[in-house]
Amino acid sequence: MNRFAAVDLGASSGRVMVGRVGDGVVALEEVHRFANEPVRAGGTLHWDILSLYRGVLDGLAAAGPVDSIGIDSWAVDYGLLDASGALLGNPVHYRDARTDGVPARVAALIGDDRLYEITGLQKLPFNTLYQLVSAQGTPQYAAARQMLLIPDLLAFWLTGEPGAEYTNASTTELVDVRTREWSLPLISEVGLRAELLPPIRQPGSQIGLYGDTPVVAVGSHDTASAVVGVPAASSDFAYISCGTWSLVGLELPSPVLTASSRRANFTNEGGVDGTIRYLRNVMGLWPLQECMREWGDSDISGLLRAASREPALRHVVDLDLPMFLPPGDMCGRVVKAAGLPGDASPAVVVRCILDSLALAQSRAVEQAQELAGRSVDAVHIVGGGARNELLCRLTADACGLPVLAGPVEATALGNVLVQARAAGVIDGDLAALRSVLRQTQQIVRYSPGGDSAAWRVAAKRIVGR
Repeated sequence: MNRFAAVDLGASSGRVMVGRVGDGVVALEEVHRFANEPVRAGGTLHWDILSLYRGVLDGLAAAGPVDSIGIDSWAVDYGLLDASGALLGNPVHYRDARTDGVPARVAALIGDDRLYEITGLQKLPFNTLYQLVSAQGTPQYAAARQMLLIPDLLAFWLTGEPGAEYTNASTTELVDVRTREWSLPLISEVGLRAELLPPIRQPGSQIGLYGDTPVVAVGSHDTASAVVGVPAASSDFAYISCGTWSLVGLELPSPVLTASSRRANFTNEGGVDGTIRYLRNVMGLWPLQECMREWGDSDISGLLRAASREPALRHVVDLDLPMFLPPGDMCGRVVKAAGLPGDASPAVVVRCILDSLALAQSRAVEQAQELAGRSVDAVHIVGGGARNELLCRLTADACGLPVLAGPVEATALGNVLVQARAAGVIDGDLAALRSVLRQTQQIVRYSPGGDSAAWRVAAKRIVGR
């Protein structure tokens, strides 16, 4: 069997997985895991990129000989390089406050309607466009000669070859959603420097060599790889890639650029094989993760058992509110927003978060179908959230649709499958890749069984629907 190394970087940890691929078989082994711990310095929140790179190198050493290497990570963040290719400071974390007020400044220059018409992206304050505008006037920006997104920066250090993989570049709000290239008119209008942006490359193309080993462009935005790893049997599915964020949406052949889509804050991101990931960012498990950190409690199983015994839908909040985005005092913010007593138990807070997350996810699934003119017959949950039985059950109840949970490692699997196809080990379109997953991965089905009327009432309670 052929062996492929998948470097998969998440918001709290990174890992290197080895995927073994043969005839109708794909199997994963984790060979190295390392922490991803942001650092605040001088009032700015940074990624510790050199620590991450050391973790990648250690993982590749642990992996041993492989046929190729692929890298995926979160989106939007980047490093600036000088004329010699040296990094000009640690990349800034997307949760840093430096973009506060910047989206309004950009809207005054170009207008939200036109920005959406060009890029198809939802308006998020941490999009690369706003980060670069906020960096204007800094010494680093003045000295910069190239911008590389996080997976491309690591690939550059491995191979010496710069570039911008398409699926991740499409999240920057600098790419024309129709041409799939950098939008030079947009870049000029907001006063950015087009020469900073490297050529765009497609998933499956070879970037360069790390020693004698090819480094291959995969869906380097982790959600793009995760969607490849959705084991759907037809095209009529919705997906939820659930971890720190929940990315909720549909896979489409072309973007949806209507005014209604823009107002609903849906995004059209690039997918593997020219697809469009039509989705919304939902806050995901971030509030739960932050509360557990504040409580000093790592027993997620115990918390979920206790939460499952709490009454359903008694307390819900709108997790899409910006107040839940920053770190710090998350439990206090949830308690206040839900009208809970100050001494509310962790079980009550967890139940509030998960009921609210199920509502937010179901709202996004419903809106995606309405806006795209599509209907789905199942919702696939992949990523870490697929392990959360209570959340999966609540999401099925809220959506009124079966939820198919798994694989947990969809991102790494999608990464490996794109590499394997590039190497000629397997062939076919996305449906063919997904058929391999259905043969090899465990998938758990949750059928809706809750009171649908109660979920509708709860939805109206938090968003006025």
